[in-house]
Amino acid sequence: MHTSGHRVLITGGAKGIGLALAKQFHAAGNEVMLVGRDRAALQTAAEAMPGTRTRVADIAIARDRATLAEEFSDATVLVNNAGIQRNGDFALMSAADIENELQVNLVAPMLLTHAFLPHLQRQAASAIVNVSSVLALVPKQSASAYCASKAALHSFTRSLRWQLEGTPVRVFEIMPPLVDTAMAANRGTGKMSPDALASAFWNGFRSDQYEVRAGKAKAASIIARLLPSLAERIMRRG
Repeated sequence: MHTSGHRVLITGGAKGIGLALAKQFHAAGNEVMLVGRDRAALQTAAEAMPGTRTRVADIAIARDRATLAEEFSDATVLVNNAGIQRNGDFALMSAADIENELQVNLVAPMLLTHAFLPHLQRQAASAIVNVSSVLALVPKQSASAYCASKAALHSFTRSLRWQLEGTPVRVFEIMPPLVDTAMAANRGTGKMSPDALASAFWNGFRSDQYEVRAGKAKAASIIARLLPSLAERIMRRG
């Protein structure tokens, strides 16, 4: 995949993983478009990357997704990064919280991809980048809805990649380990930095490595395949 001259839309792009990816794309000579719900955070992020466009939007809202697809129809790379994670006893979660988590993590990325696909397929070269999680492969006990949503996003990404073979659209997936973001605050140690994750993705992006298992995610996936009972014992403590 060529790495410059793209117009890159990143959901959840004002902070954490999204911002680190934005900085990587911007530094390589791409035009970046940041999407999020926090206007002030978007503005702060954009000020550090000259030429960056922003849009306040909630990807869980159909009207906002339609607006993004219309306003940024020139995008050549769509990065589905925005996500939420709620930890705790599933039985104590509200139905609204469960629905919202699945909407943001799975349904919205699928529908946003569907909205952008006609535009991406008209480009000479384009890409979809879905940010899932190593928890798609090795679920943890305390985040059942999140793990389910990321497992489904992982499956969707693979299927879509196969469907789009032979088209200009390439489909990438980032499977992060525990990353040092607001989402992971007070959750474990030895976290990967967002910038290190973005760097690992970049190496995969430019070499057409379509599934990037970064940092400890690679080791975790190997353990899950070779020693599933060990992986289960570890994640049941998570």
